[in-house]
Amino acid sequence: MLHCVWRSTSPFSAPGRFLKLLPHHHQRPSSPALFFLTSFFSCQPTMSGTKRKASSATAGKDHRAKQQKLAPVKQEKKEKVGGWLQSLVQQQRSEKKDVKFNKKRLRFLSDTEKIKQGSEGVLYWMLRDQRVQDNWALIHAQRLAVKENLPLHVCFCLVVPKSELSTLRHYSFMLKGLEEVAKECEQLNVQFHLLHGAPGKVLPGFVSDHSFGAVVTDFSPIREPLQWLEDVKKKLSKDIPFIQVDAHNIVPCWVASPKQEYSARTIRGKITNLLPEFLTDFPLVDSHPHTATRTAKGVDWDKTLASLDVDRNVKEPEWAKPGTKAGMDMLESFIDVRLKLFGSQRNDPNAPALSQLSPWLRFGQISAQRVAWQVQRNGKNASQSVPAFIEELVVRRELTDNFCFYNKKYDSVEGAYEWAQKTLKDHAKDERPYLYTREQLEKAKTHDKLWNAAQYQMVTEGKMHGFLRMYWAKKILEWTSSPEEALSIALYLNDRYELDGQDPNGFVGCMWSICGIHDQGWAERAVFGKIRYMNYKGCLRKFNVAQFERKYCPKSL
Repeated sequence: MLHCVWRSTSPFSAPGRFLKLLPHHHQRPSSPALFFLTSFFSCQPTMSGTKRKASSATAGKDHRAKQQKLAPVKQEKKEKVGGWLQSLVQQQRSEKKDVKFNKKRLRFLSDTEKIKQGSEGVLYWMLRDQRVQDNWALIHAQRLAVKENLPLHVCFCLVVPKSELSTLRHYSFMLKGLEEVAKECEQLNVQFHLLHGAPGKVLPGFVSDHSFGAVVTDFSPIREPLQWLEDVKKKLSKDIPFIQVDAHNIVPCWVASPKQEYSARTIRGKITNLLPEFLTDFPLVDSHPHTATRTAKGVDWDKTLASLDVDRNVKEPEWAKPGTKAGMDMLESFIDVRLKLFGSQRNDPNAPALSQLSPWLRFGQISAQRVAWQVQRNGKNASQSVPAFIEELVVRRELTDNFCFYNKKYDSVEGAYEWAQKTLKDHAKDERPYLYTREQLEKAKTHDKLWNAAQYQMVTEGKMHGFLRMYWAKKILEWTSSPEEALSIALYLNDRYELDGQDPNGFVGCMWSICGIHDQGWAERAVFGKIRYMNYKGCLRKFNVAQFERKYCPKSL
């Protein structure tokens, strides 16, 4: 449910200067689930009436001179054509080949830091950031390989747990994105390998068999990938450097803060103070100069997808095409069309005001840093949207990684603050106005047409508007027998149907709604205790509820 971005124009072209202008407190209820950056403000200084006055002769002369200078500019001005962003970014990367890699983005997971002599390549184990360009982990792996005069390899470990959360919707989006990655790697003289199985079982042997001198991987704060890292680390040869690069956050998670932050208020200053250092353009991942003697096995992507044991009842949505190119196209349309509406209409589920970028960010097919960088530079006509978009894309989104990385119970009521656990326990036995089973909720069989419509949209399209996600999750708390059951159902539905599910933003979104994470205590009431409350009447005041219900709530429901 990401939504925002930023853009700067003179006189505030530096990100650091811009962010000092952002408000430090936002009173609106804002979902901490998925978010995107938008654009910066367009701050053009307006001349005062006094400064405009001049002698009539001088004014007339200046006016004619300006007309002569401005006329050619107006004649040369052209409308943007589709694909302009891809072309612009490609040009920017080519011009920024020498952008330095900030070593604060990496950390060594091994005791060894030096590549041993006789190695036959460097391996980038692609995990969360499934793209070639704008990927600091791959950038570092290539520079390391070039320095050592070695070939560059990329691998991805395909793991399909036997779970209700393993659906065609998620795996199709991921594999089709990886197919694009593999094709781009081939064009750049980089070997791409698709490995099948848990990383701890297949990766160490793969590294040993190919005599790789170093392994670089990216960063995820989620439980399973963290365990994969530990499994690989235990079995990887001790003389091979094992390097992790945070290629997902603009400010690396461990640099932004060494502890769990209480709220956006406590992390905002830490992140914004570091943005001038970390919010930069990216260098190009170029054609690799050293060719591998052992080439990767070709992948039959259609056959691979067809062979997966996943739930095929959860279909692929039509609106979201997988891959980096499609993600960049969505970013382009956001900058051109929706960004200007974000500032004023982002909480209206009927308005086309959101970035719609969350699936591509969730699978790492585009970089949040690229989104921020481009909206900052190309969103000149949406100045009022920038602060809100930056807040969500950068501060709120990176706050979710902070929570999941430092709180091992990020998906449990036990991971909530003490005040929240107490108030939920105090009201656990309160009478509920309605009680629904997981099956009834999954099939949108409640008395609330708005809730049903939101649930139906999520099941059919794989997305739900951010404002409705808050309402949706809070009603689950109100309509189930306990906070534990409510959180379990909310996470199940979110992670099974949302295309951006199984991500820190989703975990924190549900924890915010049900367990008060990153929020404060409110007026006490039945069932909710001091957890922030939302109701149908409140939605009626916010947007045209009937319009949304007509669009998404089938008559059969």
